[in-house]
Formats: sequence, C-alpha cells, structure tokens
Amino acid sequence: MRNRLLAGASALLLGACSVVGVRSGTEEPAFDLWEQANGLEIRRYAPRLAAETEVAADEAASREQGFRLLAGYIFGGNRGAVRIAMTAPVAQEAVSPQPVRIAMTAPVAQSATASGYRIRFFLPAALRDPPVPEDPRVRVVEVPAETVAVLRFSGSTSPQSVADATARLRAALGDTTWQAKGPATAWFYDPPWTIPALRRNEVAVPVVRRRAS
Repeated sequence: MRNRLLAGASALLLGACSVVGVRSGTEEPAFDLWEQANGLEIRRYAPRLAAETEVAADEAASREQGFRLLAGYIFGGNRGAVRIAMTAPVAQEAVSPQPVRIAMTAPVAQSATASGYRIRFFLPAALRDPPVPEDPRVRVVEVPAETVAVLRFSGSTSPQSVADATARLRAALGDTTWQAKGPATAWFYDPPWTIPALRRNEVAVPVVRRRAS
C-alpha cells in the first residue's frame, strides 16, 4: 500500500511539472559564475547535500528508475515521513566498475559498485539535517565544492544528445584556460514531456586552470 502511495506521489510530482519548461520557484543549487568562455559557463558550487542512488541499467532506464526511487524518498519514504521540496536539476553520471577496496572506515560513492549510473536530487539548502531514507538503495551524501564548466542545450535528452553535448563541451574547453579533470555529468531541469525546444538541459565537467607553459 505504501509503495502504491509513493508511486502515486511520484506521478503527481511529474504531473505538476509544466510542458513549457521548469516550474517557477523551483530551487536550484547556488553557484558563483566565475567566467563565460567559448559558449561555456565556469561555475563554482559550494558543498551541497544530495539524495542519490545507483542503478545498474542503461542510460535511459537508469534515469527513470533512479528518479522514481528518489521521488519516493522526497515524498515521505524516510524516517519521519518528511516531505521534501523538489529541486532542479536531476543529475545523472556514469559509474564505472571499481575494484573492491576495504578500508578501516566506510566511505561512500563510487567504490565497490557495478557499472551503471548515479542519479541525484540536490536537497533544499535550508534542509541541514535531512531524514534518513527508508530504502537502502537511497543515501544522502554531501557533494564537495567543485568548479565546473557547463554547456547548456535544449531538445532531446537521449543518450546520443547527451553524448553530443559532452563532446561539444570538451571541444570548447580546448580554446579556454580551463581543462577537464573528471567525468561529465548531465543535468536535467524539466520533465520528459516539456516541449523539446524549451527544455533546459546541461552537461558539466569538473575543471582546473591550465598551467602556464
């Protein structure tokens, strides 16, 4: 019964989104705009909290499955049955197989995981002590501060479109003073049925300044 209620809540969440773009008033993580270069934005994000899950599926399927798992968490699938405000964007990042490393203490994130995708909801900035997820597949993490190069694109959110945008981002970096230092992440601000031309999608990659030669 509870799972059906959460599924219904997820559907309401999706239904509340507009076909003409992201809803007014939806919170987004704050950032400092450091530079605009060659069609890119160089942004600095402070540490922020996120709910995340990892799904061992293809790119499109993992996005859908991950979204529903995280929607269950923010719609009350947590200790205390707290409803958490929806934010944008939803983030998706490929996760490669990693060798299992056993340490003295337990870290989180990319170690000891199957290949697939990590899906994240960034939590509202005012939520300093988020509730514990009931579903063990969902966890709350602190995303470290980072500097990223961001390319915005509209239209399709298909794997090929994301790959094309990522290639354009990396090519554009070649004519700047910045260089990539990690994998790309896709950020989606609107639901799938938003008019494609009005969708806000972004790809982001962590960057550092190039060393002077």
